[in-house]
Amino acid sequence: MQNNSLRNVLMFLIPSLMGVFLFMTPVPHTDGITIPIAVLKDFLLGLIGDQIGLVVASALVLSALASIVTKLLRPQAVLQNNFLNSLLNPSWVWFSIRLLGAIFVLMVMTSTGPEFIAGETTGAFVFTELMPTLFAVFIFAGMLLPLLTHFGLLELIGSLFTKVMRPLFGLPGRSAVNCLASWLGDGSVGVLMSSKQYEEKCYTQREAAVIGTTFSAVSISFSLVVIAQVGLDSMFVPFYLTVCLAGFVVALIVPRLPPLSNKKDLLIDGTERTEDAEVVPEGQSVLAFGYQNALNTAAKIDSLGSVLLVSVKNAFDMVFGVLPVVMAIGTMGLIVAEYTPLFAWLGMPFVPLLELLQIPFAKEASETMVVGFADMFIPSIIAAGIDNDMTKFVIAALSVTQLIFMSEIGALLLGSKIPVNAFELFVIFLLRTLVSLPVIAGVAHLIF
Repeated sequence: MQNNSLRNVLMFLIPSLMGVFLFMTPVPHTDGITIPIAVLKDFLLGLIGDQIGLVVASALVLSALASIVTKLLRPQAVLQNNFLNSLLNPSWVWFSIRLLGAIFVLMVMTSTGPEFIAGETTGAFVFTELMPTLFAVFIFAGMLLPLLTHFGLLELIGSLFTKVMRPLFGLPGRSAVNCLASWLGDGSVGVLMSSKQYEEKCYTQREAAVIGTTFSAVSISFSLVVIAQVGLDSMFVPFYLTVCLAGFVVALIVPRLPPLSNKKDLLIDGTERTEDAEVVPEGQSVLAFGYQNALNTAAKIDSLGSVLLVSVKNAFDMVFGVLPVVMAIGTMGLIVAEYTPLFAWLGMPFVPLLELLQIPFAKEASETMVVGFADMFIPSIIAAGIDNDMTKFVIAALSVTQLIFMSEIGALLLGSKIPVNAFELFVIFLLRTLVSLPVIAGVAHLIF
């Protein structure tokens, strides 16, 4: 099918180039190199200022109240609207978690409730350090993500990268965009992209689970924060190259192991994919095929208003549906890390492995091995007190390549439609740890 009219060419090029600029173009910023979406996020946070806590709390409480009304009164106007029903009428499990998120926020805002819930290292940390950033990211990423996903860019990228992503990772070529957006911007953007494309039947259950847990990488800017926390700022380049190497090895191995390998290659509705639109026909160039696919997608856009509606729905879905989940699960994860010895116990089996890898202060380092499942930043905080640069380097690099932490990425995955549960996320976290640790340790021995 040919759709090479000027209208379709412009409908593909202009929004796609805007999307590439906003999500994937490095720009200088006060904290170093970032992407325009992150600049917009900081601008919004600066504009709202000290009222950001009230805005976030209002969103979570309103989400909970609207869900309560929907559950109790069953208004037909909501139940008969697909979007409102999915937004305000979640399953009882997610309804309970949404209520818990609102309750935790109210405890933090009013300084009431037990210290272990509302304290500076648990609920208050999630609410003040994480929620404002996620709120702003969700607003802009939700609104602007269709620039990447709806106008043909993914179809072009999919065709160009399918011969790389399919053999190496068993994934569609378009998943390279998810990784790049996360790498340059924020892992939450990658999860959001993966979830939305899964809902739109672009990914199967296995592909969505693999991409969400493997390619929603930690951004360069946050990696800089981690290495600075352990006092090794000057080693950022070898540190990040080590993270990339370990991440590549993990991406090759972990998706081929359970639980990810057990995921079905079925679409979100349980049907099989009838055709792979990224497979290039015989005798046609990759670029020409990808470009034609992009124009065909652009031709399906009836009006920009329909895309704008999708954008608004995305933003509401993330703010009202996912943000409360992050607050609830993130807080509970930090409570376990802060007030129970669970993660220290789980880290004890790593002592022999760390000693085998000849990592100094193996016992102290073992305490950081599993605690990153609660929050990625906790291992580097603990590592700062260890008097050995090699151990600090290993812990910092490992905390970034572990990727799944319940105060953000894990909670986002659980709150999305991507088919993974909490137990599976923990198993994937452990597998990522076991695969990446020898790689990181090997590089550390070469450096130190």
